[in-house]
Formats: sequence, structure tokens, C-alpha cells
Amino acid sequence: MTTLYGQFDAMIDAVLSPSPRGREVSRLKCIDLFCGIGGFHVAAKNMGLDVVFASDIDEAARAAYRYNYGMTPAGDIVSIQAEDIPDHDILFAGFPCQPFSIIGSKRGTDDPRGTLFLEILRIVRVKKPLGIVMENVKQLATAQHGAVLRQILGDLQGMGYSVDWRILNALDFGLPQKRERVIIVATLQTFGKFPWPTEKAQMIQLADILEKNPDPKHFVSERIRAKRHAAHKAQISPSIWHENKAGHISSYPWSCALRAGASYNYLLVNGERRLTPREMLRLQGFPDSFKITCNDSQTRKQAGNAVPVPLVEAAIKGVLNVLGRSKIARECQPAHRAIPARAIARQTSI
Repeated sequence: MTTLYGQFDAMIDAVLSPSPRGREVSRLKCIDLFCGIGGFHVAAKNMGLDVVFASDIDEAARAAYRYNYGMTPAGDIVSIQAEDIPDHDILFAGFPCQPFSIIGSKRGTDDPRGTLFLEILRIVRVKKPLGIVMENVKQLATAQHGAVLRQILGDLQGMGYSVDWRILNALDFGLPQKRERVIIVATLQTFGKFPWPTEKAQMIQLADILEKNPDPKHFVSERIRAKRHAAHKAQISPSIWHENKAGHISSYPWSCALRAGASYNYLLVNGERRLTPREMLRLQGFPDSFKITCNDSQTRKQAGNAVPVPLVEAAIKGVLNVLGRSKIARECQPAHRAIPARAIARQTSI
């Protein structure tokens, strides 16, 4: 990893021109708002970027972040003055999705959490980062008939940003999880067409995500297992069985979206056991070096709230391309992946 970052620094020295602020950038700096357990942080480090500030209101998530990355996130962003946040080049924000989520209240901006994107805009007005990447649930695109998304895009454009957005699916970025997310990108550098990824990555097989000898505590009772198997017959194994809000059961060689607030038996491996904490983190693209610091319930919540690492890496790479860092974005490959090495030889296209 050290060698990779050394090469990244050399490339920056060789090809970066002064930023629009007129200063040379040796390593681009970024901040991680609503950071959770740091999906954006992992992606940023994979791309050779420096995270200089993070913030989250959840105490357990802050503890996990501190333990894994050596920096303590600040607390509630509402109480933080923009002037107190370090200067940075790129702003990341996976702002709260519950007000827009299909499993949440769908109250949108009527939910106090639904207006937290205004805190992002408050910081942007003061700090004017070169680039911005924001993430939220798919339903953000239709919340209040699209008014919420139009407001976000319009406010950013009003501050001089070129903006775009797209719904991306973690399945298209190598993770065996169907997780559709709205990604919003903005740069001070004008672009005509944002370089969204055009090709799908090969999907890692579910078998390489699953632990070989999971703790017996993750297995459901015989009553629940029998009920599931009476209602559904899977055509493939391993598979993850998904029970929707109406009680219908389906199974796939990948997981439906992890959800922090879903029922405990919402997803079952082969209709028999719950996902382990490590499996949930792998489904989000976190490396196995990520240390689990909380109990199963908290880790399940944290994984359900996290961003898929390779998905946001693709958005970050697009921003670097727009900012004139195309050579770096192309050559600086991720330093590690959450998937075990044995998976590389067993990939299958989606």
C-alpha cells in the first residue's frame, strides 16, 4: 500500500496543474460528513486521498470510525461551524436516508433528518470544495415529486457548480448486493458530460462472501426455518432469501439491500441463518482488515447505513477526471478489496 501511495504522490507532482484556487495540491484532501463507519473513507484511501475531517451524530459509529482510521469524528454537524472545518478539496456526504427510504417513513423534508442536506450546502457555501460526492437512497429522486433533488441540484448550481446525478446499483460494481443509490456529483470545473462508468464489473460470487463456519447463534429456530422452506424453494445455492414487507419470499445468488431498520429475519442465507457481521461488511465492500468494535446489532445497523465502497469509488474517480486528474484516476487502482483473494479466480459476470 505504501508503494501505491508513493506512486500516487509522484503522479500528482508530475501532472497536476494548480487548482482553481491557485494553489498546488500534493495530496487532495477530503471531508466525510454523516460518515457512519467510513465507506467513503475507505474509498478515499483506496484512491489515494487524505481524509482530514469526519462527522457523525451516532456514538457507536464514531467509536468504530476512530478505532479503524485513527481519527475521531466530530458530533452533530448542526452544531459545527463551517469555519471550524479544515480546508478540503472534495466533500463526501452520505446524508440521512430514512426520510426518503422505501422502508422508512417517506416523510421527506417533513422529517427533520430530511433537511440535513441543507447543512451540507451551508458548509459548501463557506468552504467551496473543488468537488462533491453525495449519496442517498433511490427514492430521493422521487421524494416530493422530485422537488428535494431539484432543490439540491439548483442550490449547488447557484453556487457555481456543474452538477449531475445518477442511480447506481452496487451489483454493477462487483458486490453481490442489489443496492440502488442516488449519487450526486458536483465540481467547480465545468463539465459537459460527467464520466459515469459505462461497463459493469464482474460480480464476486456469494460463496466468497459467506463465512465457512458461522457462529451457530446466527441460525434461526427450526420453526422459522420450516416456515421459510414451506413457502419457498430456492433454485440455486448458496442464495440469500429475501422476505418483503408483504411476506413474499424470493431468493437470489446475491443479497437484496442491507437495511438498518429491517426485521431481524429479513435476509436469510439459504433460508436458514442470518448474515454475520463480517458478511454484511463484505457485502458493502469493506476490507476484512476493518475491525468490528460493536455488538452484532450495532454492526448490523452500521452496515445497513453504509455506502457501497466500490460504487462511491467510481463516482470519486469521475470527479478526479473532471478536475483534470484523469491520469491519476485511471492509474491509481484500489489498494485492497473486502473480498478474499480466492474470489478473484471465481468471478462470474452479472
